[in-house]
Amino acid sequence: MCLGRYGVGLRTRTKATTNRWDEQDVVLIAYPDMLQREGERPLDTLNRFLYRRLRGAIRTVHLLPFFPWSSDDGFSVIDYREVSPDYGKWKDVEAIGGNFQLMFDLVLNHCSVRNSWFKDFVSGIAPARYYFLPIKRDTDLSMVARPRSSPLLTPTQTRDGEAHLWTTFSADQVDLNWQNPDLFFEFLDILFNYISKGARFIRLDAVAFLWKNMGTNCLHQPETHEVVKLLRDILAVAAPDVALLTETNVPHEENISYFGKGDEAHMVYQFALPPLLLHALLKGDSTYLTNWAKNLDPPPRGCVFLNFTASHDGIGLRPVESLLPQKEINWLVKQTKERGGRVSRKSNPDGSRSPYELNITYFDALKLIEQAVHEAAQFLCSQAVALSLKGIPAVYFNSLVGAENNLEGIKKTGESRTINRKKWELDELKNRLNDSKDIGSYVYRRYLKMLNRRNQQPAFHPDGGQEILDLGPELFGLVRKSPNGNETIVCLYNFTSQTIKKALPKIYPPFSGLETILSVITSKVIKINSKNTITLKPYKYIWLKI
Repeated sequence: MCLGRYGVGLRTRTKATTNRWDEQDVVLIAYPDMLQREGERPLDTLNRFLYRRLRGAIRTVHLLPFFPWSSDDGFSVIDYREVSPDYGKWKDVEAIGGNFQLMFDLVLNHCSVRNSWFKDFVSGIAPARYYFLPIKRDTDLSMVARPRSSPLLTPTQTRDGEAHLWTTFSADQVDLNWQNPDLFFEFLDILFNYISKGARFIRLDAVAFLWKNMGTNCLHQPETHEVVKLLRDILAVAAPDVALLTETNVPHEENISYFGKGDEAHMVYQFALPPLLLHALLKGDSTYLTNWAKNLDPPPRGCVFLNFTASHDGIGLRPVESLLPQKEINWLVKQTKERGGRVSRKSNPDGSRSPYELNITYFDALKLIEQAVHEAAQFLCSQAVALSLKGIPAVYFNSLVGAENNLEGIKKTGESRTINRKKWELDELKNRLNDSKDIGSYVYRRYLKMLNRRNQQPAFHPDGGQEILDLGPELFGLVRKSPNGNETIVCLYNFTSQTIKKALPKIYPPFSGLETILSVITSKVIKINSKNTITLKPYKYIWLKI
């Protein structure tokens, strides 16, 4: 039993292939300094808030990079083995691990130019002098897939003269040379250190870019998949209770390739969900979302999707390249701009640039204005969908508290992603959540209620069954079943601003003949009228337990 700083924590589950997850598994995504208070270490402040406010509602905390860093809000790592003194100490990380399971980022594609490895490269000191990728300036790199519009190669002065280094994301984030076995063993040591500090989930950041083969797009190379397989094999022997999550913000079929044949990642992000769900709710038409969900193959045995709508990054558009027509993607871009958001672009092989990511809080993307419906109705409907789909839900901290676009933050950093990376003064957030009239309090209370109700339902077990219903464009619906088949929940969502009535037998046959149904979220018994119809108000969401 792990003893948390503020109480008794969770019992660690150690079986490798069974009981790895259940319906109580919910991941909260948070920065180490998400909450700040003068005179306190941010990690300690965060731990106290999570223990007092979210105990029982979430099981795992994805603690975004807490290492010393130089850019990209932590993803340009200076020292993989230390906790930044700006956040706290290792004991503060382990204290959170006493109350919740932990997810750490393994930032393995690149490191900071201030990392000691890079300093050794510049000075020509082994083994790190071989940890990076100098490329001849005249090398044809036109086929390389780019997530940014910044230069792919960055000139650097070394002891041996000028070198042009591979920099996928920025000049401060220098790509690492995974063809070097010493680098692999370096990261194994880092991985085992994370596990010793309590990590039960390891997120492989930007893993798709790992291996570079000239003359290809350098994405998803066979060697990259072999690295993921090897890491899984090593964990199966050394730490069988630890799961791998791959972060690959790419078209859907490419994304799920990281399940392999059930021998690569244990978990894969459902990257197509955020843009598809946003499109469906803004359009009031679930057609594309329903078609995608109906044709979604289940993960291999022992694997699971991580369902989310928002994270510290933006809403990726590449995942829907084959799922939404280009005119619909362009429409999403327009809607984002009209709601105060930004649009990040990527460079294409032909020299053009195209939208890559929508930068906006999910709350503001779905905030209703000047309508006879509560301004958070659309947003909460979207969150209910993500909580009910087959898989493990991941909730971004700023979604949980209904955060609006952080435009002031953009002015300070000049970075579009800052719009969804607001950090809170603790007293400011407490006042927001304690004020019953504040929109953040409204969202938080209803979100928390959904989480607590969901965690009590075996039908929401990640390994349970799922059936997507075809209810027409106005509605989205699905049926979840517990792994043993004993419990069934029907989830219905009105994606429009109009009240919708539906006959229950047409929605799902088991309703036929029932007189009452339990509403999971409200815990109320709903009577079925003589016509077997149910009424869904605008953006109403309901989970019905048979």
